[in-house]
Amino acid sequence: MERLQKILARAGIASRRRAEDLIRQGRVKVDGRVVTEMGVQVDPGRQMVELDGKPVTARERPVYILLHKPRGYVSTVHDPQGRPVVTSLLKGVRERVFPVGRLDLDSEGALLLTNDGELANRVLHPRFEIKKTYLARVTGQPDSEQLRRLAAGIVIEGRRTWPASVRLLEGDQESSLIEVIIHEGRKRQVRKMFAAIGHPVLQLKRIAYGGLGLGSLPPGRYRFLQRGELALIWTQPGRKGPGA
Repeated sequence: MERLQKILARAGIASRRRAEDLIRQGRVKVDGRVVTEMGVQVDPGRQMVELDGKPVTARERPVYILLHKPRGYVSTVHDPQGRPVVTSLLKGVRERVFPVGRLDLDSEGALLLTNDGELANRVLHPRFEIKKTYLARVTGQPDSEQLRRLAAGIVIEGRRTWPASVRLLEGDQESSLIEVIIHEGRKRQVRKMFAAIGHPVLQLKRIAYGGLGLGSLPPGRYRFLQRGELALIWTQPGRKGPGA
């Protein structure tokens, strides 16, 4: 927790004395509420500070985090429905970070969080074709023709998916474990792909962004990434390296 005027000063907006004047003038909000008292303690990693209606962005060191998101958490910094958010798992992280993309509530696995907007845009932009690897446990066992259809691209919600890598790892009449590598980021895409061939997903886990793997990181835990590791995101899946 930090004093509000210190946060404003660290963001490069004004000196602490001038920041106190801005607060007294009613120009500063914390989580949507005008604050005019001095000495208010704020957690910049969890609370939104605004000056004249615009978010205050602190000049912080860039932070890169790989989280093993558990099931039951939403990939946002705030949820109107009051469900657990992934940032609540980042105990000890002072910087305000946000998820890069999403994993749905019922999915788990690798989730990047950062305060580096430029990196986030590069990871999410379709033209960079970042490959994301998933393990999908599905009902029954898709046959070779169904897997071929998924790999070639299948129409979901009126649009055909881009070609994917699809590999059956194990399976029987009850369920199958299938590795899927895609570079698109359509909402609930993997689940919709398998639903389209009649084999709904039972469990879904993302294990890698490119060559940056989740490794042995347990659910609910995170680790900081070194800048050198970020290059692995743009490499082919399966490349060995830190976290792979």
